[in-house]
Amino acid sequence: MPLLRSLTIARVFLRYRLDRLLPVEHRPLWLRGLLAPLTLLPQPKAARGESLRCALEALGPIFVKFGQLLSTRPDLLPADIVVQLGDLQDKVPPFPSDRCTALIEEALGASVDAVFASFERAPLAAASVAQVHAAVLNSGESVVVKVLRPGIHEVIQEDLRLLGVIARAIERFVPDGRRLRPVEVVEDYRHTIEGELDLVREAANGTQLRRNFNASPLLYVPEVYWEYTRTNVLVLERIEGIPVTDLAQLRAQNTNMQLLAERGVEIFFKQVFEYNFFHADMHPGNIFVSREHPQRPQYIAVDTAIVGSLSREDQYYLARNLLAMFRRDYRMVAELHVQSGWVRADTPVNTFEASIRAVCEPIFEKPLGEISFARVLISLFQTARRFDMAVQPQLVLLQKTLLNIEGLGRQLYPQLDLWKTAHPFLERWMRERIHPKTLLGEIKRYGPEWLEKFPQMPQLVYSALEQSRELAPQLETIGEKLAGGQRRGRWRYLRRVGGVLLAAGAVALSKPQWLEQLPPSGWALGFAALVLLLWP
Repeated sequence: MPLLRSLTIARVFLRYRLDRLLPVEHRPLWLRGLLAPLTLLPQPKAARGESLRCALEALGPIFVKFGQLLSTRPDLLPADIVVQLGDLQDKVPPFPSDRCTALIEEALGASVDAVFASFERAPLAAASVAQVHAAVLNSGESVVVKVLRPGIHEVIQEDLRLLGVIARAIERFVPDGRRLRPVEVVEDYRHTIEGELDLVREAANGTQLRRNFNASPLLYVPEVYWEYTRTNVLVLERIEGIPVTDLAQLRAQNTNMQLLAERGVEIFFKQVFEYNFFHADMHPGNIFVSREHPQRPQYIAVDTAIVGSLSREDQYYLARNLLAMFRRDYRMVAELHVQSGWVRADTPVNTFEASIRAVCEPIFEKPLGEISFARVLISLFQTARRFDMAVQPQLVLLQKTLLNIEGLGRQLYPQLDLWKTAHPFLERWMRERIHPKTLLGEIKRYGPEWLEKFPQMPQLVYSALEQSRELAPQLETIGEKLAGGQRRGRWRYLRRVGGVLLAAGAVALSKPQWLEQLPPSGWALGFAALVLLLWP
């Protein structure tokens, strides 16, 4: 750890009296003695959250970006600190244009004048990791050229080491330090920031996202020019859109603001559940609105360095949690947290259910349009954390993205009812997930995994029946269906169950050499599938 940087951090620590973040009663004796002289100084007028924000700004862009990440974790930090961290601004002076052109020429192996018909030396924008210049290719396409800052790798590695030291100190000395898992948070940040240092990875993310929404009226992603892209240089199609926060321009062109807000929600759920690949840095600076067809507005997304995805199991549990939560089925929410492994298996479900109810009921007394969907999810995770819920890294990016999307949507259209948009999508996704065609498709794709799970098929069948029950809450029992003479509903239900059982049999029959070890329960399941499918 360089001594000069350590002294700088110590000076900033003292200047902003960050010792206030650690209560006296929780300080070890040696630390109390070390900090004792500070008690002779007058107490600063600024609140602790404001002091922390100013300290991070003084320490530079890497600490600023870390503070921005922490601002998305209200499940970990007090509200007053989260609010102040949310005001962090990452405004960095550009580095010299001659240094920029030298980096481009070194990466591409040709002069800037040979590669581009024109290249603007003055940058369009500058951030902590890279800056962007406008250019025109020799073939006539308008592009932007993103270039990493020189020496940024060394700066980031140095600051990451310092953050690691600070995180370990917090874990050891701060109350609830272990529960906050600061070392894990820093490690997550390491993966995030290192992803931003590889522009080829960012280009690949953008290409995938563009492919997912190809010709979609919802979202447009700029094209990557791969022949000019390297790890430290990225060339993208230049887009002409309105910044999503420029409400005056959007209204001036008569944009349908309600549809714009609703489409933002739809894009989020499509990314998470349909494509399982979502842009995880959708803050307003990365989002624009097309100037074309304002009554059917289309978003434009840039800066795809940070993306997220969920496992199939997390997708499933998250969707069921959201559906159960808004039906006020708190018992189901508690059971799903245990089944998913998000909380310990020995968690008392009754106590957990009561805690969830105490958090959610006051919220749901409001009209749905006034409920913050993201805040409900955060409250749920905060409650689960009291029951030793471990930090779920795969859900952190999702939570951050949902906060961005909902905040943006309500800014565009304050009456946004996020649940009205999300509910039909989740219901449809759940129906499609348990459809026999989907199950058979997963057998073909994940044959070995299904074989491993075959002994667990009775439990999986039970889960499928539970899903069916959730998707038809208006029907309390199958008997009511039959009593009402709804033969079509009966056949749908039986085909669904039969499809699950038949899928299990298909797995077994697809591996003839495995038949010798097939347990009697496997043959019973196959026979039951035939009975149900041939039911008169």
